[in-house]
Amino acid sequence: MTQPSKHSQMNPSEIRSYFQENIEAITDSIREIVEIESPSFSPEGIGSVADWIEKRTTAAIPGASIERKFAESRGDHLIIRAFSDKPGKPVLILGHTDTVHPFGSTLKNPTRIEDGKLFGCGTFDMKANIALFIEVLGAMRKLGLEPARPLRIVLSCDEEVGSATGRPILEAEARKSDYCFIFEPSANGKIKTGRKGTGMYRLKAKGVPAHAGLDPEKGASAILELSKQIAALENLNDPSDGTTVTVGTIKGGTTTNVVPEFAECSIDVRFTSVEAGKRVESALRSLEPSDKRVELELEGEINRPPLERTEAVAALFRKTVELASSFGYEIGETQVGGASDGNFVGALGIPVLDGLGIRGDGAHRLDEHVVVEDIPDRAALITLLLSNEMSSNA
Repeated sequence: MTQPSKHSQMNPSEIRSYFQENIEAITDSIREIVEIESPSFSPEGIGSVADWIEKRTTAAIPGASIERKFAESRGDHLIIRAFSDKPGKPVLILGHTDTVHPFGSTLKNPTRIEDGKLFGCGTFDMKANIALFIEVLGAMRKLGLEPARPLRIVLSCDEEVGSATGRPILEAEARKSDYCFIFEPSANGKIKTGRKGTGMYRLKAKGVPAHAGLDPEKGASAILELSKQIAALENLNDPSDGTTVTVGTIKGGTTTNVVPEFAECSIDVRFTSVEAGKRVESALRSLEPSDKRVELELEGEINRPPLERTEAVAALFRKTVELASSFGYEIGETQVGGASDGNFVGALGIPVLDGLGIRGDGAHRLDEHVVVEDIPDRAALITLLLSNEMSSNA
């Protein structure tokens, strides 16, 4: 990146211009990390991404400490501690290095720039945002700026598959922090101030097999019972509070001439409040078969609590809007149905702003991309968020 003059005297518009002038270096950095494929459950690929991040972070933030915690069959979680001499409790920064795309996906969506969009598997969700954050920290040093608070950066390696091993690490760091920024993708450029909680379940039915032609009355159909349960599950949906209960997959039976002994379905639950989540889970665990010869078994649990829009979250958002408007950048807010690691942090009472990443589209798809023209704006906003004293009591 080029070296500016009048470092610490630069106003917000000049900071934005600096990133615009260095857009090529930033997109080159994004290309590099995106082209390192790192599917979930791939320790080798995720380890290579961790190597790249460690090297770039060390160069961008001299003196930062980088801890790698290896999780069996998953890879390396990264904990980066920087600017520890700053006053106050740390700001927690969250992201993840795993993607949903299997090895070889770069052949189907190669990393490239077309029509003002930077394409690539895992670009939008969320490697471009990891690269951008590191570039911002390096630029701040050149601009004579520093974060107002200590930074604790946690990059987990299993967010896309439930955060089973990442959750304890990020929760431990969250308890030491004052507030949290998450560089997950933005929603059409909007910051996410709320996310639904999620529950993932599997309902199994075990019936009684019998010959479908000779004596079907001696059988008890697991498929028939499960179909009745699925119809009953529809009553758990509540559009008034955003609660959804969705049967996503179903399978069962053994062969065409046998009353089916087995059947099962997957159930996806989304909810906006802890109370709604408990209501649905209680109902699921209370299911009774209509045919007493069939046994029902429920597996699963609430995976992530909801990220609720509290007044503290709203105060952080208002301050963010103020900082963005200082250089003519307009941002909005939204609440979404998808969950992230921010749900765990919010449940601890820590104010969270999510979706701070670059505008784009195609999460988990083969047309995944970020919008290049949004990069300088996001970079300038991140710079201001870190260098200003934020308050959830504003």
